[in-house]
Amino acid sequence: MIAIGKIIPDGTYQAYHEDKIRPVILNEFRGRWLILLFYPGDFTFVCPTELADTARLYPEFKKLGAEVCGVSTDSAYVHKAWHDSSPTIRNVEFPFIADTTGSLSRAFGVYLEEEGVALRGTFLVDPDGVLRAYEVHDNSIGRHAGEMLRKLQAAIRVREGEGEVCPAAWQPGQSTLTPSLDLVGKL
Repeated sequence: MIAIGKIIPDGTYQAYHEDKIRPVILNEFRGRWLILLFYPGDFTFVCPTELADTARLYPEFKKLGAEVCGVSTDSAYVHKAWHDSSPTIRNVEFPFIADTTGSLSRAFGVYLEEEGVALRGTFLVDPDGVLRAYEVHDNSIGRHAGEMLRKLQAAIRVREGEGEVCPAAWQPGQSTLTPSLDLVGKL
């Protein structure tokens, strides 16, 4: 499994995006932030609620220089069929990666072998291809795009902050912390 602080593996996958099925190469996202949203499957119950919530904030992710990609073990053709038939998913503008072999899901430690699907996993990758944060849920628990956006904002602030860190529930515009070696020794 990929670990925090490690570079994510490259790979080429089929994806459905902008009314086309096309290859997506993970290394092509270098130079910008990447959020990978693993979910169990198209045409399900919780998945469209999460993807619609993320689509609502997608312009904000883009403003921050991030790309979002949904990832499931469905094929790119199933992604297209879902996009074409669901009024909710029709509004999603980010790519849907097809991980039909489960190799990407396995690399990120979210693949359920017995079911052939991924857990709900959110992975935040920096512009250098380094994993900075992740969260994995049971498939019955949906995620909140607002928290994903906050984590991206915090990661950007930390990257630009020259040793600063973001405290719990930090929001843009709030104060950050600067760790002191004197304080660390007293904790």
